[in-house]
Amino acid sequence: MKPWTLAAYGAFFVDVDGVLVHDTQPIAGATEAFRLLQQSGHVVILTNNSTRSRVQHAQHLSSLGFELQSTDIVCSSYVIAEHLKKLAGAVQVWPIGEQGLRDELVISGHHLATDPHFAQWIATGMDRRFDYTKMAQGLHALLAGAQWAATNEDGTYPIPGGLMPGAGAIVGALRGMGFEPDVTVGKPNAPIFDIAKSLVSTDKILMIGDRLGTDILGGIQNGIDTLFVLSGISNQSDMQTEGIQSTWIAKSLASVLSGDIRRL
Repeated sequence: MKPWTLAAYGAFFVDVDGVLVHDTQPIAGATEAFRLLQQSGHVVILTNNSTRSRVQHAQHLSSLGFELQSTDIVCSSYVIAEHLKKLAGAVQVWPIGEQGLRDELVISGHHLATDPHFAQWIATGMDRRFDYTKMAQGLHALLAGAQWAATNEDGTYPIPGGLMPGAGAIVGALRGMGFEPDVTVGKPNAPIFDIAKSLVSTDKILMIGDRLGTDILGGIQNGIDTLFVLSGISNQSDMQTEGIQSTWIAKSLASVLSGDIRRL
């Protein structure tokens, strides 16, 4: 059994919430550990957060001390836009989400429908202004024949002191009316990993995340080693409950500085 060594990997796929930050607060030691990863290989951000575009994510993370380019961001708002283009070309989309989702859809060549009844697809992401009207608009689009693409089904995301509802809450609202997404693109699903893999020139990749059912399961399903950090949503006992076994485990991303990382 080989001991931990950073040099074993040439690329790192890194989650954001619960790994780098809690909401807008960097986690202790994360900025220094992030720079070490960048010195060691190609770092790509993999986040299910669809509220920002790639450019907005890069600006936000850089303001917190995580310096990187937008081209090294793979967020679910970007993935859903690119995946829809791959599936169906430029389409009429009714977005239920925030500005980052709308921006990426337009950048990828899609058209934002002016009426939900004429949408070919709806695209759902996290929406902190979600209400009954938006739920009804989603229903009308689906009843009119629109297909449904979801960015992700994360039920919550961590903030300092607790949790907040995630994009999965929006999915749950539409699912409660009798519908299921036709496609879900974010972790743990293949589309987000396929795009991330296309950005790196090595197959020696490590997925670093805090959520077993998305980050770690996604890495496993896509043939990538995983580092499970205990600074976010999931805890060590959840591995047995969920039946998901990471390659490595550490207290937080800062553990890459000390090398205090255990193989499981």
